[in-house]
Amino acid sequence: MPTQFAPHKQMIANVSILLVASLCIVYAGINAYAVIRANDLIFPAPASSYQDDASILKLQTKDGQTISAYYLESPGSERILLYSHGNGEDIGTARPFLQAFQAQGISVFAYDYPGYGTSSSGPSEAACYAAIEASFKYVASTLGYSPDQITLYGRSLGSGPSTWLAERTNVAGLILDGAFTSTFRVMTSVKLLPWDRFDNYARLPHLKCPILIIHGTNDRIVPFSHALKNWRALTGPKYKLFVKDAGHGSRIDMAGADYWNITIPFIKGELQ
Repeated sequence: MPTQFAPHKQMIANVSILLVASLCIVYAGINAYAVIRANDLIFPAPASSYQDDASILKLQTKDGQTISAYYLESPGSERILLYSHGNGEDIGTARPFLQAFQAQGISVFAYDYPGYGTSSSGPSEAACYAAIEASFKYVASTLGYSPDQITLYGRSLGSGPSTWLAERTNVAGLILDGAFTSTFRVMTSVKLLPWDRFDNYARLPHLKCPILIIHGTNDRIVPFSHALKNWRALTGPKYKLFVKDAGHGSRIDMAGADYWNITIPFIKGELQ
């Protein structure tokens, strides 16, 4: 009798092997697609919103890139914001927003990633890290701010280089605005691939500086679940502004005075 079931068992084994092989092929295809298309999806740089003039600084990164930046000085300020923008803007479009910090007594330094604004071409994860590193060195060495006077502000994509730098430098604080756990998990929700880009979630537990998380509860670009996971991953001093019903681009308008009532004291080190 057992021999009657041998063909059936062999068929199940063959189907299982075929299924596993198919899943491996699909998984390999996902990895290949990610390798080929990742930069295009992560860095959809718009046309430059500004032209080089006397206000635009040119910094050299350690990997040979030239990046554009500007310094918005607030006379007498003992605090400075190092701003890393989102993937759909550059320092030109961000300028009116950053001037609001300047008007409230906070100096600002903003830079463009390679491939953005009038920086040289070639955006990548490594290039973003090199860009924020060069910017931080300029703020510290040329402008004379000490690390405990510098607050990093990472907006969306900018959360990646900001978190990377915060893991390596003792800064005054880190603001994560519309931040993801990682870029790939914006699409997959879970860590589907063994490699990822801008893996904030892996770095956050190691950060010791105060961190402020800002996120809209109705964010459809970087889902609110990312903010909750990031919040739970933090082990040091932490603060939050979760803006009810706000989307990825509407959180400041919808937060109103609440936004400034938490960001300015946070930057000045006045939150308890």
